[in-house]
Amino acid sequence: MDNINFLPIFNSILYSLLGIAILLVCYLIIEKLTPERTWHEISKNQNVALAIIFGAFIIGISIIISAAIHG
Repeated sequence: MDNINFLPIFNSILYSLLGIAILLVCYLIIEKLTPERTWHEISKNQNVALAIIFGAFIIGISIIISAAIHG
């Protein structure tokens, strides 16, 4: 029991946090590039089309980040 290796657990947590940070940075870049405030448009004006586009964006960027981290 004293030979427990916590390195894989630490690596999983580290890469998860790194992936979330990269996804957040990508979202902020897209937010700056679009003409209107997307979160306000989705939440306040109930713009379903924009919500679908941003959902697809988040899934796509997440797949890219996952593939890059996994190797």
